[in-house]
Amino acid sequence: MTTTTVIVFAVVYLGMILGALPFVQLDRNGIALLGAIVLVATGDVSLEEAGRSIHAPTLILLFAFMVLSAQLRLSGFYTYVTYRLATLPVAPPLLLGALIGVVGALAAVFSNDIICLAMAPVLADACVKRRLDPVPYLLGLACAANVGSALTLIGNPQNMLIGESLRLSFGGYLREAAVPVLLGLAVTWGVIVIQVGGRWECPAPLLAKQAAPERREEGPADFDRWQTAKGLTVAALLLVVFLTAPWPRELAALAGAGLLLLSRKLHSRRMLGLVDWELLVLFVGLFVVNRAFQQTGLTAEAVRAIAGFGIHLEQPGVLFVTAFLLSNIVSNVPAVMLLLPLATHPMAGTLLALASTLAGNLLIVGSIANIIVVDAAERRGLRIDWRRHARVGVPVTIATLAITGAYLWLRLA
Repeated sequence: MTTTTVIVFAVVYLGMILGALPFVQLDRNGIALLGAIVLVATGDVSLEEAGRSIHAPTLILLFAFMVLSAQLRLSGFYTYVTYRLATLPVAPPLLLGALIGVVGALAAVFSNDIICLAMAPVLADACVKRRLDPVPYLLGLACAANVGSALTLIGNPQNMLIGESLRLSFGGYLREAAVPVLLGLAVTWGVIVIQVGGRWECPAPLLAKQAAPERREEGPADFDRWQTAKGLTVAALLLVVFLTAPWPRELAALAGAGLLLLSRKLHSRRMLGLVDWELLVLFVGLFVVNRAFQQTGLTAEAVRAIAGFGIHLEQPGVLFVTAFLLSNIVSNVPAVMLLLPLATHPMAGTLLALASTLAGNLLIVGSIANIIVVDAAERRGLRIDWRRHARVGVPVTIATLAITGAYLWLRLA
């Protein structure tokens, strides 16, 4: 049984590193699910054990906020906000600052991936219409969404997992994350402004394409004030509950999602169609695979062996660096699942959340938000290759992690 579990674990995490497996059409979500299926089918993990492996509060919270984001997408809220931002009568650097601030705030509540998915196409088209180069603004969108999502325990999937698994205080984490995140957003703006060097004009070939009918997006006329008000009201109430009430966050969020599904205008089929079921499958698969591997005892043996060399993974500084490195190797959600058993220090949850999230800006593949923005740009004839992204992503990552590391060091001193 141990041999099968080890092989499955190794294959699954090889898939997490590569993003796929050779000769088969499987992405990370399919690989994780297949790993869990193999363990159950071979009897290494019983159905009861598989059920106990799944952390239901995390999945419930994640699902509920997917429904909330679906409400705001269908109401045209993200399109409206992006259009209003892009048409602000301010200089390009100030426009970038406004974009980064708004995106950071939205990502802290409604998830970085959703923000990028909804805003990137509208932002690209609006920049071209204003004769501005969309690339700096798209890079600002991706980086700000990643940094901003680190502000709360609901900003991204890995933070939800950390917050629910360790039962962290929502307000307590917010207070700890506020300084590094706000400084990180300012650094993001500064890095991009320096990189642009005053060259904000849109390339001529893009101007020629702006009238192409296939590139037209939903305009602000699709904005539904009532449906937006419903979504924002539920979000605001949930934030108040998270900050002030002792109720389980996942149950409060699920109640909010249920209220939004009771709609006379937005059909539940449309809302549930925008739920990222594949991400939920990824969580389920990794929960089962990781739990099975931990029960082999090999994880504990590896930690003890590493400690024999004087490297104690549970120590805050070592855990911070390990989270950064592992997040860029296997992606942040799998990395966090592997490292959660080591989160024994009182500040471990906070540093895990910050390090794993901020690490996502380093390379395009470090975050789904980055990939979404790059894909949206490519569909509009804009090529953001890994070098172009890295010129912004690498200094932003180094600076934000340095700020966060220094802040946490001062807090622990």
